[in-house]
Amino acid sequence: MRQAVWFSVGATKPMRVRVLYHDHCFDGAASAAFFSRFLEATFYPDAEFSFTGLAHKASQIFEDHLFDGDENAIVDFKYAPHPRLTWWFDHHQSAFLAPEDEEHFRRDASGKKMYDPRFPSCTRFIATATREKWGFQAPDLDELVHWADVIDGAQYPDARTAVELREPATQLTLVIESAKRPGIVERIIRWMRRLPLAEIMAQAEIQQLYAPLHELHLRSIDIIRRRAVQKDSVVFFDLVEDQLDSYNKFIPYYLFPNSVYTVSVSTSSFRTKVSVGSNPWAPEPPRHNLATLCERYGGGGHARVGAISFDLDAVEAARRAAAEIVEVLRRN
Repeated sequence: MRQAVWFSVGATKPMRVRVLYHDHCFDGAASAAFFSRFLEATFYPDAEFSFTGLAHKASQIFEDHLFDGDENAIVDFKYAPHPRLTWWFDHHQSAFLAPEDEEHFRRDASGKKMYDPRFPSCTRFIATATREKWGFQAPDLDELVHWADVIDGAQYPDARTAVELREPATQLTLVIESAKRPGIVERIIRWMRRLPLAEIMAQAEIQQLYAPLHELHLRSIDIIRRRAVQKDSVVFFDLVEDQLDSYNKFIPYYLFPNSVYTVSVSTSSFRTKVSVGSNPWAPEPPRHNLATLCERYGGGGHARVGAISFDLDAVEAARRAAAEIVEVLRRN
């Protein structure tokens, strides 16, 4: 049943809403865009929205300053048992940092914190939950929801579609995942709230960012081709020396179509990362739950894709973990 719009007689300041989302992730940005449209239409038509990206770190801390809104939401990211968190939507298997966080979530009676790992994207989960509980629908965002499913759920028809970037959605994903310009993902979120993806890609600012990122994308294909080694059904590569902190996760399957799993090590400005994935078009179905495997090392994710964050200077520890994971995947 649709709730009535809340307002305060005589209020002089608009409602301030802080939306925390999974940064540099198409589904994270799309989730923030869809959720804010829902909240604006259903509860706070004059709200002022602020968007803040969150990145997984070896020591995840939700600091007080993150929750500075009158309403505070987290979408497509781990749960925070913070007293000022009012909304939460997530679909990752590894959604809780600790068992007590999950218990805190289970005790919540607000009806505004929701979790369901069965959904391929958090955007689809938010769209479904808000329609069923509050009657909210936004047909103009159907394209956004569809591509969030395709991109986050690895539902591309083939590796070429994922890697050759011929669709506006796949091109925009490259910008979201790789652009370093401050505030650019927030700008994209604000555009996602109203514009089709092709119109967002046509923005002059996005085109200027995309051209060099596409060149880097093409170079990353060559780098991974040189670095990668396939052992049985597992492809492994180490990008630490190349300082390539992000890459299209479908490149290994584009280059090694008969592989089942991929494991890689990379570094960024704030962490060393082990990425573990499975080939959506593999000749045989994956048998491992990769989130469960990554949880052994303090990471997590989904059944088909996971990651582990290490401190920036813990490269050797990350390499040891990656080597162990490769052997586990090879044995099976």
